[in-house]
Amino acid sequence: MSLNGKVAIITGASRGIGRQVAIQLAQSGAKVVVNYSSNQEKADEVVKTIEQFGGEAAAIRADVSKVNEVEALFSETIERFGRLDILINNAGVMECKAIADVTEEMFDRNFAINVKGTYFACQQAMKHMAKGGTIVNFSTSVSGAMLPTYSVYAVTKGAVEQLTRQLAKEFGPKDIVINCIAPGQVSTELFLNGKSEELIDSYRRMNAFGRLGEPEDIANAIELLVSDKARWITGQTIRVNGGFN
Repeated sequence: MSLNGKVAIITGASRGIGRQVAIQLAQSGAKVVVNYSSNQEKADEVVKTIEQFGGEAAAIRADVSKVNEVEALFSETIERFGRLDILINNAGVMECKAIADVTEEMFDRNFAINVKGTYFACQQAMKHMAKGGTIVNFSTSVSGAMLPTYSVYAVTKGAVEQLTRQLAKEFGPKDIVINCIAPGQVSTELFLNGKSEELIDSYRRMNAFGRLGEPEDIANAIELLVSDKARWITGQTIRVNGGFN
């Protein structure tokens, strides 16, 4: 599943799943843009890791909730690498509160990053992506579990799933495939933050294997989706969750 000659943008790639995806796509031969919004040090560490095994990468700052910064991210990518073949819309925020405690500010922030960011990155991909490209958006398997306090997060990811379906036939004439990946609980800083060990252990018991997913589990599925072996899959949401429900 060689990605030699291809250029990939991974949003939110300074840590967690995004970091692992950036490293694995680079190991498969892609030139990688490590997007970050605030932590340049972590993004530079990802670039250094990729360069240490002979890969090529660049860290580019952009807050995906701001359309002008999304536009600049794509423009700088084209200027630096000359093309774009892969877009992984990984950047996201997960804030969990009971509906009585959700503020307008929190609601707007989650939609701005998770939905607006994905939407306008896809718009830029329509303008800049080479024929035969691939887009992978991020949803969540949590949306099917009806877990308390996840209402805002789950609603944003439901929107991303519908966006992915709606865009499939718009991208089709350019031979661009677009799919959505829906991880279950993955052992990342984003997921573990603020959770007790008791709660985390309960999540482990919700899937078939009795463990949390690892970033590699998700990155492996993404590697398949961006390869030529997955060209007949588009407009789909793929649940990568170890049998979680």
